Amino acid sequence: MKALFIGGTGTISMAIVRRLAEKTDWEVWLLNRGRRAADVPEGVRTITADMNDEADVAEKLQGMFFDTVCEFIGFTPDQVERDWRLFRDKTRQYIYISSASAYLKPAASWVITEGTTLANPYWEYSRNKIACEEFLMKKHREEGFPVTIVRPSHTYDERSIPMAVHGRNGSWQVVRRIMEGKPVIIPGDGSSIWTVTFNTDFARGFVGLMGNRHAIGEAFQITGDENLTWDQIYQTVADALGKKLVPYHVSADFLAAVGKKYGYDYAGEMLGDKSVSVVFDNRKLKRAVPAMKTTVPFHVGVHKALNYILAHPECRREDPDFDVFCDRVVAALEKAKSEV
Repeated sequence: MKALFIGGTGTISMAIVRRLAEKTDWEVWLLNRGRRAADVPEGVRTITADMNDEADVAEKLQGMFFDTVCEFIGFTPDQVERDWRLFRDKTRQYIYISSASAYLKPAASWVITEGTTLANPYWEYSRNKIACEEFLMKKHREEGFPVTIVRPSHTYDERSIPMAVHGRNGSWQVVRRIMEGKPVIIPGDGSSIWTVTFNTDFARGFVGLMGNRHAIGEAFQITGDENLTWDQIYQTVADALGKKLVPYHVSADFLAAVGKKYGYDYAGEMLGDKSVSVVFDNRKLKRAVPAMKTTVPFHVGVHKALNYILAHPECRREDPDFDVFCDRVVAALEKAKSEV
């Protein structure tokens, strides 16, 4: 069988590519700009192109046909419309990576299924994902376009630690604050329930959907089965570091308001996603992919990630602006407490 990954070198997609590269029944192709060629597993073939240059991509795809095309970098409706033009006669299955942030927040029920309403008034990113899904499903209904929708939640790998509140350079500065004994900002009172998934677990579910006839015209969420509060997530990180956690709880509303001044979109990321308790019901996925199970619980994944990050300086991106932001938020709230 033959698969094409648009992108293929990100947190989620690289785990899938690596898993497929170990399987002899898949011929794996990547279509990207070739910027992370050194990370591509042996035997994986690459088409070097910019997806924004539709004419060039169409020319390079001439005469090719794929059992499955997987889109990891489609964020807006015009991008999936382009994909429909390119691949409507070139694949038996088109898998679109959407997002669990597309679900209504807060939903009518904190148990999320694929039937939960899609609506997010807080985050344009999520609304664009919804629009992409709607276009693709319309093409499925009207023309039989063989789409499968996949909605990941918070998926991580060995190169990063999942955190609720961080700056533009990722989670390292939060890890460093824990190591230095500084207060770390946790949304709300830290008790909202969240799900984090190691990318190799996600890959198991995703590969099971590839070439799966029962997945055509359907949407699936892929997450791990472990549910943790944000306090538990941060405490697990601190325990792995051998450090005392100094949590500082800040309301999501406050973060959304003050974050604007520093260029942080916490309205979308907090109010539209991470501050809301969710538990994912993955029974639909497990019916389609009986092999799906979680094998990397968070306390194990954290050790994997910390070992890798501490051994690879390129993963430790300093973020002094975020450090200043955290200190100012803490100072402002402490001042307010003393004045009431």
